[in-house]
Amino acid sequence: MSSASPRIGTGIDGLQPINIKPLLMKLWPTTNTVTADEIADAISHFFTNQVSEAQTASLLMALHFTQLDFDPTVLAKCAAAMLKVAAPIPVKELQEVIATRGRPEGSYKGGLCDIVGTGGDGHDTFNISTTSSILASALIMVSKHGNKASTSKSGSADMVAVMKPQAPVIAAVRPDTLVRVYSATNYSFVFAPVFHSGMRFVAPIRKQLPWRTIFNNVGPLANPVEDVLEARVIGVGRKDLGPAFAEALRQAGCRKAMIVCGDEDLDELSCAGNSHCWMLKEKTPGGEIYVDYFLVNPNDFGLKTHPLNTVSSGKGPEENAAILSQILQGQLAEDDPLIEFILINTAALFVISGICDADSSNMGAGDDGQVITERGPGGQRWKEGVRRARWAIKSGEAWKQWGAFVQVTNEIVDEEKQ
Repeated sequence: MSSASPRIGTGIDGLQPINIKPLLMKLWPTTNTVTADEIADAISHFFTNQVSEAQTASLLMALHFTQLDFDPTVLAKCAAAMLKVAAPIPVKELQEVIATRGRPEGSYKGGLCDIVGTGGDGHDTFNISTTSSILASALIMVSKHGNKASTSKSGSADMVAVMKPQAPVIAAVRPDTLVRVYSATNYSFVFAPVFHSGMRFVAPIRKQLPWRTIFNNVGPLANPVEDVLEARVIGVGRKDLGPAFAEALRQAGCRKAMIVCGDEDLDELSCAGNSHCWMLKEKTPGGEIYVDYFLVNPNDFGLKTHPLNTVSSGKGPEENAAILSQILQGQLAEDDPLIEFILINTAALFVISGICDADSSNMGAGDDGQVITERGPGGQRWKEGVRRARWAIKSGEAWKQWGAFVQVTNEIVDEEKQ
């Protein structure tokens, strides 16, 4: 049997082709009669290969030009549709291993956390969110949702796949191995194509279009371990996307999240100046969620500002992997601009997880226990987040968790070869 994908629009497992022409006709020149449910339903058929290439491309273009791919309800509904057909994860078993390994502290319950960006901001900075995710695993459970590069030279998956002295096998992280992985380490890289296999039918069409599509926005909202995800930071490459992402998460029932955008339209907290933040907060404990908007600056983290050209990568996966290895092993100066860039983004994930709310600290060797209780923008302990991020490097704990992740994924592959 040929391993090639079936022709787009022919359906899989005997499913019949779906004609979305009626929806397309309603999308232009007016969108007043189109609902988010209709759009999400049409897109759900993309993942089963039931929509023709022409109609798939037409819908992606229509959503782009009508800016419905910025509508929070559309984003929430489409993310839900994407998650519905994602590879199912063993929720109960994952909850059990998380309860064993996770270390609740402050308002952090010990669950999985993610930090991810939309990409496409044009700044080609270092792989900040990936590095921050590894640092954060020193203290919290992390599920880094990532993929290969689409616009930059080095995507998160591209970089981690060439790490030295040994690289993890990210394709070994699957629904049936997640429990095994989290039994060995606080860290896991969730490679999007493994869990969102239906996207293989859309990928060739996206590559032929000159614009970013709705999937660039929906992807970061659709972490496959959504059912056990406690907190997340999402970076967006355009400030006008911030409110939409925050509202989409609120509508989806998320309770711990922050959307960030550097003032330069950077899809992470900027080291160069102000960053825009949209944080989900509870009006009362366990009550209604609202979105709080505020600005943060590196000074709020107790750090200096650095021009983006001092942290721009412009490098390929191998070079970035070598830099990541140096960072995790504490081989860069504490005030290196790149280190401080990573610290503020790691601190953000610590803050959102709730771990910085703790009034005492017992991280382990090298921890002086001196919690920084000062609160800055949004009422959060940003400096405490940096203190913990520095400890993650100095203690070697982040490097330890990374090493355990590399080891367990390689063991899985070796065992399956036998």
